[in-house]
Parts: sequence; C-alpha cells; structure tokens
Amino acid sequence: MAAWTAFAAITGAVLLVLLVLSHLTQSAFDDVDLETDSDDAPAKSVLATDSEASTLEDDPEAADETPLETETNAATLSRSESVTDDATAPARRESGSDDAARPAETTSRDRRDGVDPDSLTTGMMLANVAASQGLFALVLLGAIVYTGVPADALGIEFSAAYLETGLVVGTAVGVVLYVANEIGAALAARLGFDHDEQLRELLAPDSARGWAVLLGGVLPLIAVFEELLFRAALIGALSVGFGISPWLLAVMSSIAFALGHGMQGDVGVVVTGLLGFVLAAIFILTGSFLVVVVAHYLINAFEFVVHEGIDLEWAETLES
Repeated sequence: MAAWTAFAAITGAVLLVLLVLSHLTQSAFDDVDLETDSDDAPAKSVLATDSEASTLEDDPEAADETPLETETNAATLSRSESVTDDATAPARRESGSDDAARPAETTSRDRRDGVDPDSLTTGMMLANVAASQGLFALVLLGAIVYTGVPADALGIEFSAAYLETGLVVGTAVGVVLYVANEIGAALAARLGFDHDEQLRELLAPDSARGWAVLLGGVLPLIAVFEELLFRAALIGALSVGFGISPWLLAVMSSIAFALGHGMQGDVGVVVTGLLGFVLAAIFILTGSFLVVVVAHYLINAFEFVVHEGIDLEWAETLES
C-alpha cells in the first residue's frame, strides 16, 4: 500500500519551498526597481552638486538639459557604480563635497540587496530555472518511487493509445488555451491590471542555440515539473490517496499555481490562476498527465516564440 501521508508531506514541502523562493525572487526584483527609481535623483545630485554648479556658471545653456537627458544620465551613472566612484572621487574631494555626498551614496548602495536584472544574462537565467525545476522534479519523482504511489493515480499510463491521445488532445488544448490566455491577459491589462513581462524577456534567447535550449530543454522541464506538482500530485495522487474531491483540490492547487507566478504581476497571477484551473479540469476529465504537459508546454512555447521570437503582439488591440 502506498504511503500516502509521506507523499503528501513531501509534496507539501516542495510546494512550500517553491512558493517561498518565488516570493523572495519577486521581492528581490521589486526592491531593485524601487531603489532604481528612488536613486535616480540622489545619484544626479551626488555626482553633480558642485561640478554641475560650476558648469552652469561657465555655460548657462547647460541648464536647458531636458528631463529625459537628466534621467538617462542618472540611470547610466547609477548602473556604473564602480567606474563612477573611481572617476568622480577626486573631483568630489577637490570640490569639498565628498563629506556631504558619500554618506547618501553609501546608504543607497547598502540598501541595494536585490538582484539587478541588468546583471543577469539569458544563459544564467535559463541555467537557474533548469537547475531549480529539475531539482524539484527529482525530489517529487523520488517521493513517488519511495512511497509507492501508483502511476495511474498520477494520470500516467504506458501504452501507445495513451501516448497518441496525449499528444493529439494536448496539442489541441494547448493551442486553444494559448489564444484564450493572450485574450485574457489583454483584457485584464485593459481593465488596469499590471502585467509584468520582465521574466519572460530575461529568459528570451538571442541566438539559435539559446532558442534550442529554451524550447527543447527548459520549457519541457518546466511543463513536466509544474504539471507533476500542481496537477498529478496535488490533485491526482491526493484525491486517490485520501478520497478528497478532485475539484476541491483543483481550486486549491490553482491558487497555489497562481501565487507561484507572482513575478508576472497582477495580470499574471489572475490569468495564471484561471489557466491553472482549466488545466486541472482537463486533467480530471481526461485522467491524462501527458495531455496537460503537452498543453502547458505549447502555451509557454507560443508565448516565447510569438512575443520574443517574432515580436508579434496580435492581441495588443484589445488592451486599448
């Protein structure tokens, strides 16, 4: 007999760690965004307090610098801290402004404990996602083997018919859900919800090799792990092992699925939650893990290829 309690405990632990990491990542990116906005003005005043004053005395036309130029200069200097410190320290010492300026500059730097998106390469992001998702997937697979959870409780069969049905139905469902997902996101954005696409942009490759890694490795891994956790384990296994209504588990897993995508903003959370419930319903009705894996993969793949690959915003008109 399967050790359902042990499997549920391991699954719950994986879910908890995943949600905590997702929240920490979101907070790190949010901290950098907030501090970048608040540091723009101080960066400008710190670096230009005395030197700019003397420049204006010599060249009054310099006062006509546009706000866009000011913000660009401040942002550029803020992102180049090490170079700026070396280049401007002598000037500040000569002008006598170093004592007044450095505490503010140091405090600003000390507050920046988040992850600067500009410092992350696509390769680093893909490797991080693949490593974390792969590790979690291995933990779940180990739990399945260790506790003896049967394959059919997870919606898995080993037959040609199962494979054919999974690929055909999964492809059809994936295309339909991709279109619905795009329309839903556009309508939500039109209603004023925030839609953050930063994570997708960071993961988007800029080479053929990168696209091969993304489409052939990272996205399939994400689809398999997330469906294994949120549909097969949290719905299939727990409903079989504890006799809980799969529809109640579908609601609970969809909420967790939405919370795990907080990096995508308000729209991402709402739309992902709805998408998660639809995938859960499909899993319950078809009883197939493969169907939802294929559908999940195609939704993600279409989003990357359409938005980042060919730069086509076909649902953009719905936002205006």
